[in-house]
Parts: sequence; C-alpha cells; structure tokens
Amino acid sequence: MAATQTLAQSQQSRNSLISKHGVATLFGYGIQIRVDRGHLLLQDQIAADRREARLSRVGHGLKRLIVIGSDGMVSLSALRWLADQDAAFVMLERDGRVLCVTGPVRTSDARLRRAQALVSQSETALRISRELID
Repeated sequence: MAATQTLAQSQQSRNSLISKHGVATLFGYGIQIRVDRGHLLLQDQIAADRREARLSRVGHGLKRLIVIGSDGMVSLSALRWLADQDAAFVMLERDGRVLCVTGPVRTSDARLRRAQALVSQSETALRISRELID
C-alpha cells in the first residue's frame, strides 16, 4: 500500500492563546492583561496550568480578546493597546452574562445615518421588508 500525503500542520503552536480566527480567550484565576515595553502580555491559570502570551503590535492577529471570569486585572494601558490595534475586549461572567464590552470605534457616516432614518418614511422600507419576508 502506498503512503498517502498528509496535511501540513498550521504554523500556530499548540499552546498559543490566539485562535486562527483572531480570538483569544482567557479564563481561570489570576488573569492578567497588561502592557510591558509595547507588548501586550496575557496570562491566565487553572490550577498548575498557566498560559501566557506576549503580543507585539505587528503581526499578532488578535481581533477579539475574551475574558471569562472576574478574578484578575486589566490595565488601562492594555485597553489602550487593544483600542490602537482595533481589537475588541469582552468580559463575561462565568454564567455567560456580559460584564464589559469595548470595540473598535469607526467614524460615523452622516449620509448613511440620514438615509437609514428617512427610509422608514418612504415606500422603500415597505418594499425591503416584503422582500426580506419573502
């Protein structure tokens, strides 16, 4: 029987905190999110299993940082680092309730907001609603 070709493993290490979709999830006790010399430091721990990551400002791939639990600390400089990188920060209670959410702030397009506000007063809104229902 001939050998079959195998798929190459991803370049991401097994213990990396960031998924291939750009999401990092921290949970456990003693969570730390802080900045040291321009790098974002992420740490979490359950029992003796401690995970750590050090992210530079370039090539980190982080789009969303999710923290589950409220035992730990987040520095203001870390929140600023995330905002500068257009990454969202979400803090959830262990039962799933949302405690805190921040995200990238985009400039608002006044023309789009005006068009959205006025569409409800026209026949266009009715046509769009019927099309979506169909």
